Amino acid sequence: MSVFTLPAEEALTRWLNHYSIGRLVKFEGIAGGVQNSNFFITTTLGRYVLTLFEDIARAELPYYLHLMAHLARHGLPVPAPIANRDGEYLGVLADKPAVLVSRLAGASEASPGSEHCAQIGSMLAGLHLAGRSYGRRQPNPRGAHWCMRTAALLQPRLSTDDAVLLDAELRYQESVEADFSRLPFGAIHGDLFRDNVLWADGFVSGVIDFYFAGFDALLFDVAVIVNDWCCLPGGSLDTMRANALLAAYHSSRPFTDAERIIWPSMLRAAALRFWLSRLADSAQPREGKLVLVKDPDEYRDILCLRARNAAPPLPDTEPII
Repeated sequence: MSVFTLPAEEALTRWLNHYSIGRLVKFEGIAGGVQNSNFFITTTLGRYVLTLFEDIARAELPYYLHLMAHLARHGLPVPAPIANRDGEYLGVLADKPAVLVSRLAGASEASPGSEHCAQIGSMLAGLHLAGRSYGRRQPNPRGAHWCMRTAALLQPRLSTDDAVLLDAELRYQESVEADFSRLPFGAIHGDLFRDNVLWADGFVSGVIDFYFAGFDALLFDVAVIVNDWCCLPGGSLDTMRANALLAAYHSSRPFTDAERIIWPSMLRAAALRFWLSRLADSAQPREGKLVLVKDPDEYRDILCLRARNAAPPLPDTEPII
């Protein structure tokens, strides 16, 4: 989360008058993340998070907001969008689409252990299962087509070695694209990094930032979290953490044979997606009050390692129910 647009306090106070959440007491920008402007809001009746959407098309936003509401209704620790007095989730503040959601307690865990990974695997499986009954569909905004378009724009700016690596990986991903279509699909989070999960008293208390969610292969979500949650310094995988995460996920939503076959390629696809998004953010930095630009080289190195090294296999035993 970041701050690119800072609303005036007077304008924010007027905007909050459309809600039944009391009077504004305090608001502060949230540092971290790369896409939208985010603020902690405290009122006389509670604590909330305000998001101003900087680049996402307004027509795409109902998908994310109703997905969050759907998952919250299913008991998952997801921020619930707050409706205004007209019953609408989405408003306009500082000329930007804006939404208010419940603020969840807890803090992120920068150094997860095997127990953290097991819990996040179980939670992700629950999210995927609950998402089966979500009726809306919207493609993954950072899926394969986005990767191809972004790569074409970035390639002339890259070093020779990085350009060669990117070209080779794009050709590899194109060669396995047909296999991806045979995987189970559904609503995915798409960006479930450690800083998008909150913990309290040793348990997951919040899953936040759904604004890269979409309809895609469920296994992509699993690959994203393994690449982040189970990574050692330098990018190699911690087998113990990865096995704990995968076993916990499998116990709720068993992996299919097609997923086991494509698993190493999906780890590479997830690494490619975040290498490209970080390259794009670095190539076109945005001005703001609190802005985080993440190092693209981290995911270039992860991509190289996933291409060279065998991945921990997905579980193939029947889960214990």
